[in-house]
Amino acid sequence: MLTTDFVTGAPNWLDLGSPDTAASAEFYGAVFGWDLQSAGPDAGGYCFFQRDGRTVAALGPLTEEGASPAWTVYFRTVDADATAKAVEQGGGRVRVAPFDVMDAGRMSCLTDPGGAEFAVWQPAAVQGLERTSETHSLCWAELHTADPEAAFAFYRSLFAWRSQEMELPGMTYRVLTTPEGDPQEAAFGGVVPLQGEEEEESRWVPYFTVEDTDAIVAAAQEHGGTVLMPAADVPQAGRIAWITDPFGAPFAIIKPEPTAT
Repeated sequence: MLTTDFVTGAPNWLDLGSPDTAASAEFYGAVFGWDLQSAGPDAGGYCFFQRDGRTVAALGPLTEEGASPAWTVYFRTVDADATAKAVEQGGGRVRVAPFDVMDAGRMSCLTDPGGAEFAVWQPAAVQGLERTSETHSLCWAELHTADPEAAFAFYRSLFAWRSQEMELPGMTYRVLTTPEGDPQEAAFGGVVPLQGEEEEESRWVPYFTVEDTDAIVAAAQEHGGTVLMPAADVPQAGRIAWITDPFGAPFAIIKPEPTAT
C-alpha cells in the first residue's frame, strides 16, 4: 500500500474539485470524520481535509471550464515541466501548464491519451499528504481505462512504473509499482478495463482505507451519496465498495485483508 515516503511516480497528493465545497466538506466529514483546514486567504478557497491534525486530502472549487466534480490523483515528479512535455509527446494533453503553488511546490493538470485526468506534483515545501494507508486515508489509486496495455505504456514512459498481472474473476488486474524496491512493498495502484455502464469514462479512482466497509456505505447513503458497487469481498484484496458523493465524484473504500498489501 501507499506510504508517505513519496518516491518518483508515487501518488503524493489528492484533491476534490466540487461545485459546493461547504456541502462536500459536510459529506466527507460525516462519512470519514475529516476536519477542514483552510489553506489561507490567498488560496482561492482551497482547503485541506485532515484527520487527527494530519492532511489526508484537499478540497477546492471547480476552476477549469466544463470541469465535473471529481477526485484528482497527483503523482510525484522531480520536474513538472519535463513531465508535462512528455505527456504531450505521448499523446496526452496538458490542461493546466506547470505553475508554482506559492512555496509549496509546482504542479500541472494533465489528461492521458485515454481521457483519464491526473496531475503531477513537484515538491518544494510540501512533500505530499501527511497520512496514507491508515483509517480513512488514501491507500490505493486505480485507473479504469478502455485500453489497459496502452495506458500502462503511456505512464511507464512518464514514471518508469513496473507492473504485475493478477487474474481475477472476469478480468486481468495489472498491479502498479514504483520503479525501485520490492514489488509487493512498492505497489500503489492498479489498472483495470472499463466495466459496465457505470464505468463509461476513463478515470483514476482513489481508494480509502476503512475499518467497516458496510458501515461507511450506509453513512454515505445517509448523507446523499450513491452506491456504484455494493460492498463485496475481493480475493487477495479485501472488502470493497464504490461510491459517488452527492455531486457525482466517484471514490472507493476498502477494508484490506490482513495480509493484503
